[in-house]
Amino acid sequence: VQLQASGGGLVQTGGSLRLSCATSASFFSINVMGWYRQAPGKQRELVATIIRGGSTMYADSVKGRFTISRDNAKNTMYLQMNSLKPEDTAVYYCKASVWGGTDYWGQGTQVTVSS
Repeated sequence: VQLQASGGGLVQTGGSLRLSCATSASFFSINVMGWYRQAPGKQRELVATIIRGGSTMYADSVKGRFTISRDNAKNTMYLQMNSLKPEDTAVYYCKASVWGGTDYWGQGTQVTVSS
C-alpha cells in the first residue's frame, strides 16, 4: 500500500487547510486510516482516525476544529483543519492499517501556522 499526503502549507492563526492522503489500495482492504503529526522535538501523536465502517475519533486538542473524512471512489482520505493554532504546526503523516496488522505510512506534509 502506498500513501501520498499533500495539502500542507503556511497559514495564519485562525486559517484553514485541507490535507489529502491518496492510497494505492481500496479502502475495503484497509481496516483503519489515520492522521498523525510530529512537531520538532516531540513524539509523533495521533490526530484523528477513521475506521472501515466510517466511525471517527479525534485527539482532544483538535476536537471541534478538525474533521477526518474519506472518498471511497477516489481512495483518498482528508483532514479538514479549521481555526488553526500555532501549536498545530507539525509534519502531518497519514497511516493505513490493513487486515493482518501491517501499517503503512505516507511521506508527511508540513503544516506551519504563524501567529
